[in-house]
Amino acid sequence: MTRHDRFTRRRLGKVALAGATLLGAPVPLRHAAAQAPANLKVALLLPTSGLQAQIGQACRRGADVANDVFADMKMGVKLDIVNYDTETKPDVARTQAEKAIDAGAHLLVGAFDSGQTIAIAQVAEQRGIPLVVNIAAAPQITEQGYKFVVRNFPTAPMLITGALALHKEVFKVSGTTPKTAVLMSVNDTFGTAMVNGVKALFSKLDMPYELLDVITYDAAAKDLSVEVAKAKATRAELLLPVCRLNDAKLLVQEMVKQRWEPMGVMNPGAPGLYEQDFLKTMGKYSDFLISNVPWLDPRTEMTKALEKRHLAKFPKDQLDLNGGFTFEGMLVAAHAWLAAKSTKPGDLMEALRKISIDQHVMVGGPIRFDAKGQNVDIKAAAVENLKRKPTVVLPLNSASAPLVFPMPGWNDKRRT
Repeated sequence: MTRHDRFTRRRLGKVALAGATLLGAPVPLRHAAAQAPANLKVALLLPTSGLQAQIGQACRRGADVANDVFADMKMGVKLDIVNYDTETKPDVARTQAEKAIDAGAHLLVGAFDSGQTIAIAQVAEQRGIPLVVNIAAAPQITEQGYKFVVRNFPTAPMLITGALALHKEVFKVSGTTPKTAVLMSVNDTFGTAMVNGVKALFSKLDMPYELLDVITYDAAAKDLSVEVAKAKATRAELLLPVCRLNDAKLLVQEMVKQRWEPMGVMNPGAPGLYEQDFLKTMGKYSDFLISNVPWLDPRTEMTKALEKRHLAKFPKDQLDLNGGFTFEGMLVAAHAWLAAKSTKPGDLMEALRKISIDQHVMVGGPIRFDAKGQNVDIKAAAVENLKRKPTVVLPLNSASAPLVFPMPGWNDKRRT
């Protein structure tokens, strides 16, 4: 061996050791080059183009700052996150999941939409690669008996039960109770699950109002004038919308146009009404609408760290449950890796099944999964749009502003 060879080998060894340290590999420094496991490669699958692009991008921002928050919290871990666009299409979601696994992904996270998530879950199960569901509520995701899927998001029945319980709390706190309601819903996988859940649970939850009608519409609808006119004709005092971002805008625009002013608009655990683009587009007409959904707990240290990092990197973008749950998807992946000390799928899944994370960002108890892979400890909050900002108004011990109910009319002076 020449002197040059010995020098080159020593230099390469130092570079490899420095690289392992920068990547956050959780191993002792001594013999690191020989012993360090591969960095955990996480594939993040989201609809960052297509109908759900803006929501998918909001989810992605939560993952984009995850490693910074881990560093702030001194977790000693850094993930190799690779992004894949599902294009808001289940068939593309399936193809992208396969592509991610072929590229060496150790774990998948995604995909916001239930239909796309179901397609990814099938691939994960077939290929034996863990999937952490960030957002998707269709019950079948954790009812199929899958062995490689865990979900850190409520099922549709959990969303509905929590949301309708908050409805009662809204009426109690405000002293005003509507007697009638109408449910309007998109007819995609998520919407169908929500409608079926409301129908199954409504009579069991002893709600104080009568559900007069259930009106559904296509996810790609460009006009909701007929559906809104039908809902208005019921004379319901409360509207329960199950919508996405684009149809939420169509819905409220049509309500204003037709001058339908129910006592309140409260979704039973759906997105749309709190999205940044909805607030920006609808302006004053976005205020006083209520979403009964899981939300970030402003009291936790990790939430404060996430808010700080998100604001610094994305000063013009809102942090909401999309970014919050996607960040927690990365948090779950990081804890599984730290516990497993391995990137092998079986080891990661074993760690996921035993996981219990007390320090996180969303409202609720520790993150842990039951035998089906479902986190059952997530709680909901009543989030009311006030001054163009989603604001927690219930439960009272987490509220940052007082509840406004009934909502003012579309041209009321309180809408500025």
